[in-house]
Amino acid sequence: MFQLGKTIVSEEIIENDFVCNLSACKGGCCVDGEAGAPVEDSETEIMVDIYAKVKPFLRPEGIAVIEEQGAFVKGEDGEWETPLVNGSECAYVVFDEKKIAKCGIEEAYNQGEITWKKPVSCHLYPIRVREYTELTAVNYHKWQICDSACALGDELKVPIYKFVKEGLIRKFGETWYNELELVAKDHLK
Repeated sequence: MFQLGKTIVSEEIIENDFVCNLSACKGGCCVDGEAGAPVEDSETEIMVDIYAKVKPFLRPEGIAVIEEQGAFVKGEDGEWETPLVNGSECAYVVFDEKKIAKCGIEEAYNQGEITWKKPVSCHLYPIRVREYTELTAVNYHKWQICDSACALGDELKVPIYKFVKEGLIRKFGETWYNELELVAKDHLK
């Protein structure tokens, strides 16, 4: 671990490679699991505000869950998260013609209907961020479902922190990311 400003960062995001391989995993991270995607306090109002514009991009099952439970829910850990369909898949998940899970929020963004891409936790995956009183932990979340992403990242030689560059800049800013790159270069010597 190393410290960058008010963050404690795991070396694993520098040392491990990762590139999503949707043709192999089919977007399993959005459909498997026991909890929805984390939603930050600052994102809850956005989730409510964009719902009407995102709704046309969603599946009926997702719409039903969101309209019953809300645009976000309180998880078992007491944190906000996206609601789930059938206790596993994110209510915002849609499937393309190849049965690959995609984000309905991101689809609305890609179509120019909204200006917010998706929850930052999704943008950062496989990095997970945990806020503490004084510091924020930035860790690599290892999940067997992403083995194909690790293999593709290794083949292409793309470290996790580069794969999620846009998400890291969105969360922590460009200056923070530039400092991370300097640490990574020094660490990998």
